[in-house]
Amino acid sequence: MADWLINLILGVVEGITEFIPVSSTGHLLLAEHLLKVEKSDLFNIVIQCGAVIAVLPLFPERLYKFVFEWRDKETQSYLLKIFVAFFITGAVGFVLDKKGFKLPDSSVPIAIALLVGGLAFLAVEFFLRGKKLSNEITWAVVFAVAFGQLLAGTCPGTSRSGATIVFALLLGLSRPAATEFSFLVGIPTMLAAGGWKIFKTLHHPIPLAPKEDWGMLMLTTVVAAAVSFVAVKWLLRYVQTHTFNVFGFYRIALAVLILALMR
Repeated sequence: MADWLINLILGVVEGITEFIPVSSTGHLLLAEHLLKVEKSDLFNIVIQCGAVIAVLPLFPERLYKFVFEWRDKETQSYLLKIFVAFFITGAVGFVLDKKGFKLPDSSVPIAIALLVGGLAFLAVEFFLRGKKLSNEITWAVVFAVAFGQLLAGTCPGTSRSGATIVFALLLGLSRPAATEFSFLVGIPTMLAAGGWKIFKTLHHPIPLAPKEDWGMLMLTTVVAAAVSFVAVKWLLRYVQTHTFNVFGFYRIALAVLILALMR
């Protein structure tokens, strides 16, 4: 298969799964296995950043308030809560990185995380059935979202959006509010983490590592960004009237498929 087609497929996979709570890591692992390719950490990080930046225009009302109504107390409170969740995640993540923490690259932990996350979604939706949910971002939600991001950052396959949304739902936050806050906290978190890893990779390259094909990398990044925009736009509408059960069942099915293919 041609290189451009492989990169096109990986860009589509990343774009669809980066924010939807099904684990982009699990999907990229499966895609690379099926395509018989192995991409560098730099490749995966850059295309992730492209997907993240693309969703910013999907929050025009929030962005308008952040820029033009930042003196409003409600806006300041929301911004502060985003910053606190981001700061906790970034501080702990930086310490772990300095201590040499490495993510497991085996498919088994990823499949297990997908399975556990899928069951968690189904259990939470069952627990919330018939209950009235709130749109208020409490401080408990802020700390829960920060913990969810750290959990996802140390357990590949968990899904950052999946973990943060599950914890927010458990604390009584509505699905649309949980999804929006999860995404808005995730944007600076992932960009900061991605920027730091890109800096380290470029300034401290691994000896004898193959050179990156920047043309193919840019192609994949553009595709991931375009697809991510469409996927998140759909998800923001979907959660207005649907539960997350479909993602729970899908994660369970994907976990079984990965375990079967990796035997």
